[in-house]
Amino acid sequence: MKAYVFPGQGAQFVGMGKDLYDNNALAKEMFEKANDILGFRITDLMFAGTDEDLKQTKVTQPAIFLHSVILAKTLGDEFQPDMTAGHSLGEFSALVAAGALSFEDGLVLVSKRAMAMQKACELNPSTMAAVLALPNEKVEEICATIKDEIVVCANYNCPGQVVISGTIPGIDEACEKMLAAGAKRALKLKVGGAFHSPLMEPARAELAAAIEGTTFSKPICPIYQNVSTVAETCPDTIKKNLIAQLTAPVRWTQSVQNMIADGANHFIELGPGAVLQGLIKKINKEVTTEGKQ
Repeated sequence: MKAYVFPGQGAQFVGMGKDLYDNNALAKEMFEKANDILGFRITDLMFAGTDEDLKQTKVTQPAIFLHSVILAKTLGDEFQPDMTAGHSLGEFSALVAAGALSFEDGLVLVSKRAMAMQKACELNPSTMAAVLALPNEKVEEICATIKDEIVVCANYNCPGQVVISGTIPGIDEACEKMLAAGAKRALKLKVGGAFHSPLMEPARAELAAAIEGTTFSKPICPIYQNVSTVAETCPDTIKKNLIAQLTAPVRWTQSVQNMIADGANHFIELGPGAVLQGLIKKINKEVTTEGKQ
């Protein structure tokens, strides 16, 4: 069974999507429609901007979404997913590709999400760190020992790789404790804030209103959401999970394991980079992975 997966923030690169724009009429039309919806030419920044341009949250999130979704749309009848999933931001790409959301509504929500997250980051200076080679339970236990600061598990990416999220002093203290407990690395990430933590509550509240006011349809196949990790097809449940996602952890390992248990044996990553293919292989070496850019 085929599972299509969609990457999140961090997968961007200068030049992303340019081949699609230059060589596919539908792709060009969709990119131009996106420029109109966003009110600026995001294609100029994607195709010929700088790394700094692309790192701006208001650019990064829509750029990755556009690359992924337009790729899926240009596949036409070849796009026959048995299931889909997306990592964090990628969940919006998965929902649009599977028909649960229109392209226009998905782009508007992603843009609002990016702006709301940016505001939340400015309200509370915060950060994230990757912890390598410690069991999930140990990472959770250490996070719980840090008092007077917020530190939580944010991304369960694959066995032995958990990203933690929180206040800057909290993350600094957590990294020291993770290394003392035997972590191979506890490395602060170059991100704007503590995504998938309680510090994103202002963004969650803002995005909730936008999601509630958007029409969702039943998708063409089940979507394995970051929050629930199981097959979802009910529009109301999908909405609820999407709202919860900003302050809840991305349970990618568990989602992929559940997809495999439900029959997925061929994973296709649509969008920039190959991060998810690498994570999926670390979760289960037996499955086939490929990517399309």
